[in-house]
Amino acid sequence: MFNFGKKQYKEPKNLKEAVDLLKKLEKGFTGLSKELEDLKNKSQFSVQKVGIVRFNPFSEVGGDQSFSVVLLDGENNGVVVTSLYNREGNRVYGKPIQKGTSTYALSKEEKEAIDKARGNKNNTQ
Repeated sequence: MFNFGKKQYKEPKNLKEAVDLLKKLEKGFTGLSKELEDLKNKSQFSVQKVGIVRFNPFSEVGGDQSFSVVLLDGENNGVVVTSLYNREGNRVYGKPIQKGTSTYALSKEEKEAIDKARGNKNNTQ
């Protein structure tokens, strides 16, 4: 068995060494607890939820080449990006999301993508 980078454990020989070892362990545990708490706080603002809906905005022609994608953090803040594709070109729209909704009007597909990102089961696809 390989022990690269691992410290060798030395058993305490007396009560003083045992107390010193416990103090070192306590200090290490306190440091790890703080780092974990910091990481949890920072991760709230990273992308944690993603939802995508493909659709055809022009039912008479084409396929499901348009889409809405939602990127949300732990507080349901983020962005929805919608791409509307047709033969003449492509249009891309971005709308901010705060607490799962937007101050801009949202299409049915954008709302559905938000529901998917949030893990709601009431979406239609």
